[in-house]
Amino acid sequence: MRAKQIMTQDVATIRGSASVAEAVRLMRLKGLRALIVEPRHSADAYGIVTVADIAGKVIAYGKDSDNVRVYEIMSKPCITVDPDLDVEYVARLLSNNNLWCAPVIRGELMGVISITDIVSKGDFIAKPKLTFLRKELHKAISDARAISANFGADSKRAVEAWDLVDELETEACFYGLPKPDKSARELFADKPELVAVG
Repeated sequence: MRAKQIMTQDVATIRGSASVAEAVRLMRLKGLRALIVEPRHSADAYGIVTVADIAGKVIAYGKDSDNVRVYEIMSKPCITVDPDLDVEYVARLLSNNNLWCAPVIRGELMGVISITDIVSKGDFIAKPKLTFLRKELHKAISDARAISANFGADSKRAVEAWDLVDELETEACFYGLPKPDKSARELFADKPELVAVG
């Protein structure tokens, strides 16, 4: 599942020059926890202002929200998400950066994806990543063995096929597959008939 499949397309934007009071009114009106700050020109970056920014940088210091501008408290440039990024990577990106949401951008603003979107709309319960990777790994090993048999184990096609197997094995181990003593490529080199996936 990709970011574009579960993102929220109805995005509220605000100018950096707007007051924090205006940002709060817009957040309340739309029921949002963040607003995307519009770039000033085509070479400018997007920004983001969140309720945490408002609470921590304005309310906590007793500042007048009419006199504080969004650009003073926003994050810019903000972390953005490619619409074709797998949801697992989006979850990791948001978690690693302690973020609740991020804009989805490819050239222009397409939407916003949040932790709530991932948990409520994601398919991680029905289609766990490790199960998917195991199937992909089985297929990649089978393909690599066939290519090696047909074109030779040292052929460019065989090397590329085994490189894919290596990548899938590494990713599957990251998601919890027990790390084998020998990689599938090493097992194939030793005994071509015994290559299997755990």
